Amino acid sequence: MILPKERDPRLITIRRGGLLTDSDHHLHGLWAAACAEHVLHFFEAERPSDTRPREAIEAIRTWTQGSMTMMATRAAGGHAMAAARELTGAARHAAYAAGQAACVAHVAEHNLGAAAYAIKAARAGSPTAEDLAGHLECEWQREQLPDAIRELVIEDQQRRNDICWRMFEF
Repeated sequence: MILPKERDPRLITIRRGGLLTDSDHHLHGLWAAACAEHVLHFFEAERPSDTRPREAIEAIRTWTQGSMTMMATRAAGGHAMAAARELTGAARHAAYAAGQAACVAHVAEHNLGAAAYAIKAARAGSPTAEDLAGHLECEWQREQLPDAIRELVIEDQQRRNDICWRMFEF
């Protein structure tokens, strides 16, 4: 479970009574997509003909452009997570990262789900150097953060680190 019991209003859209603007919500989605795509090769190496995780990543990008509904984007995320269920290791985590990225359209806080699963995928994909791989992935992700949401995301990583398998300790 990557969502907190107590929600941060800065990560709840204005439409739902929070403070998150559409433009910043889109930035969260694009960052989550980048995190998921960075490790997607683990899934595609194991299941090259299964396009569901890649379609989920493209869905969130399309949603940020206003060309896809939230419901369709969230559904694509669910399909990506279904692709993960019968797998293990890096491939499984990579598919879950893609699914979580697409679900950012519904709830912005899924951004850390995408990031945490991507770190898990990197760690599982490098079993002899898990800590190093996790550190490098987390560092890469932070370099991708847009300035407009950087401080909030890093603060949220610290706040939700425990429920995100402590993936953001690096």
